[in-house]
Amino acid sequence: MPSNTQSQPPTKKRFRTEIEGLRAVAALLVAIYHIWLGNVSGGVDVFFVVSGFLITTSLLGRVQRQRKIDILDFILGLAKRLFPAAFFVLLVVTLASMLWLPQVQWAQTLQEIFASAFYYQNWQLAFNAVDYLAQNNEASPVQHFWAMSIQGQFYLLWPTVVFGLAILITKKTKINFKATLTTALLTVFTASLTYSIYLTSTNQAFAYFHTFTRVWEFALGGIVAVLGSHVVLRKPFSFILGWIGLIAIVLCGIILQVSTVFPGYAALWPTLAAIFIILAGNNGGTFGVHRFLSLKPLTSLGNLSYALYLWHWPILVFYFILSGKETVSLLDGLAIIIASIILSYVTTNLIEKPIRTMRKETPKWKRGSVVIACMLPVVATASLWANQINKAESELANLIQNEEYPGALEVFSNNVVEDVPVLPTPLQAQNDLPKVYEDQCHQNLEDSEVIACEYGATNNPIYTVALVGGSHSAQWLPALEVFAQEEKIKVINYTKSSCRFTAEEVNPATSESCYKWNKELMQTLLSTKPDLVFTIADVGRKAEVPEGFVQQWETLNKADIPVFALRDNAWFEFDVPSCLEEKGVDSLECAQEREKALPSESPFSKLETVPSNVNYVDLTDYLCEEDYCKPVRGNVLVYRDKHHITATYVKTIAPILKKELFAVLNK
Repeated sequence: MPSNTQSQPPTKKRFRTEIEGLRAVAALLVAIYHIWLGNVSGGVDVFFVVSGFLITTSLLGRVQRQRKIDILDFILGLAKRLFPAAFFVLLVVTLASMLWLPQVQWAQTLQEIFASAFYYQNWQLAFNAVDYLAQNNEASPVQHFWAMSIQGQFYLLWPTVVFGLAILITKKTKINFKATLTTALLTVFTASLTYSIYLTSTNQAFAYFHTFTRVWEFALGGIVAVLGSHVVLRKPFSFILGWIGLIAIVLCGIILQVSTVFPGYAALWPTLAAIFIILAGNNGGTFGVHRFLSLKPLTSLGNLSYALYLWHWPILVFYFILSGKETVSLLDGLAIIIASIILSYVTTNLIEKPIRTMRKETPKWKRGSVVIACMLPVVATASLWANQINKAESELANLIQNEEYPGALEVFSNNVVEDVPVLPTPLQAQNDLPKVYEDQCHQNLEDSEVIACEYGATNNPIYTVALVGGSHSAQWLPALEVFAQEEKIKVINYTKSSCRFTAEEVNPATSESCYKWNKELMQTLLSTKPDLVFTIADVGRKAEVPEGFVQQWETLNKADIPVFALRDNAWFEFDVPSCLEEKGVDSLECAQEREKALPSESPFSKLETVPSNVNYVDLTDYLCEEDYCKPVRGNVLVYRDKHHITATYVKTIAPILKKELFAVLNK
């Protein structure tokens, strides 16, 4: 390290009790907002700023004392502090999930457990936020680990990138280290905040969990760590600034819709409020905010704040699952908080503290081994659970192909075998999907490029059928595949999440990417001229056929391309597999009145003018009985959620669909 750094006196270490109290307030706010308000408080943003401040202070002290940073030693020190509690909670939650979590949530939760264990949970949730298949996901008991994942990524990047760059530049240019570091921090802060504001305005759900939309919050704390010692506030100003900061933090979640407007410029509210408290320090006098935050109950709770954050959320999730309640009473909420504090105390003192206080002289390989050992039980348990789930999913295809499971063909049989397990099970249903998802042939929510994938008789086909539209079109591919190869039909799949085959321009039901996709798709259809375009004729419970549908059909009619327009399936008001798991297969509560699930009069029949190329087909009677749409027919589960049919059930409709399809193809 150059002489200009050597000459700087080491930063005097002082335990900031008011910061410990601030951590307690942030943790309590997170828990209170989750439990009673069902909202987000902004407390996590406070944690990020405090983490940036404390870690930068620690790293700065290492540079001043040792003239370098031993990154491995630093990471091991952090891992000793973070891993024991995190992985103990994760292990307990994994075991509890296997016991109490509904099977329909197993696959999603298992994905998130692995994501949490390897510190990429924020990215898992970010991509789920823009994944159509994940739109109906329930909040998992490990969802809150997204914040820990961002912190973990920050702890790894900060000493490596920011401090490494600052040290390198200082050595090469002889510029003052703090000046170089300040420039680096300001650059990170500005770039990240700018990106955060942009992405939050264009895709808030994705931005909320994005690492690089959050780095500015850590950088803000880092800037104060470097420059804060140069800020000397008078007692009256410290008093005012400190209390403004605390009040602003408490009111943040009430005044701002944190979950829908963060982390753009709105996140400056809690982050700057936290900075106010840090800058005010202990200069506020007898009645300064530091006096309140330094009270023994708050500082003691601050010591437990990390574990408190880890415990409160899974306890709340399992409370809802086991009690069946949708809201939390005052007494129950207090019980959740007390239970969280008790578990936090046990975790901190019996699990975390013995590892955290290992002697620094202990060889790194031993410290590293202890840290890695924290992970192994979670990874092993989750792997065994994953094997159980994968085995159940792989068995489905073999189990269903026998006469005990007629599915839609039940209408032609008087002797359906009873007392056999319903398939797919709730565990299997969520992933009982058409191939297009696994093959990545179903375009996502955001992109507009048309993806084409061929199925069936791809070589020398007699007929070419274009399957077009959204997920309600894609769900019919398994039925087409049953007979496509044998009948020399090539099926070309052109589908996109949450995007119907429509000419409508951008509106609440049609995104910009969907509009662009439809325009490109139409050009593709007109140039390739398939023998038939297979699409959906209407939309669930809506009483009218959208005008954009008819416009597309008319365009195809001018090109002499026939359309196979299938009536949309019934839409339930609840998740069908979850209902079956909770109420039982025979429960009438899991059936939907037919007139509530879809219009009694077909929307297509109301059209005054129908293009001559359109062939309308209604298969509703193979999905619903006369008065009710039941979740199970012919021992096969019909729906995998509220309004998507399982691939297994769709396959049982194949003989009926084949007859209807050839009636059109042979015209």
